[in-house]
Amino acid sequence: MRKLLRKQGFAPKMVVTDKLRSYGSAFHQIGLACHHEQGLRKNNRAENSHQVVRRRERKMQRFKSARSAQRFLSVYSAVFNNFNLQRHLVSRSTLRIFKAEAAAQWQNATAAA
Repeated sequence: MRKLLRKQGFAPKMVVTDKLRSYGSAFHQIGLACHHEQGLRKNNRAENSHQVVRRRERKMQRFKSARSAQRFLSVYSAVFNNFNLQRHLVSRSTLRIFKAEAAAQWQNATAAA
């Protein structure tokens, strides 16, 4: 918490956390005198902003290190973008063309490797 506050450069006006009791004593120990709001699901807004990161973390669970997971995910995201077509934005005939092109690109990529 101390590192986070130092990185921000200013003291917050309000801190929202869950009901963990140790937050109060930690804020007192740090000397943070702002309004501390606690409650069930009060910090959902902060938690939901990290959903993309959490999705990536779930994919990383089977990897030995964060570096190997990042290497895999950087390649995976490029390939995923070829096959992840937003179906609601294109007609069925256009979707078939896009899928055929993606499959051809995949064949070329895997044949070269």
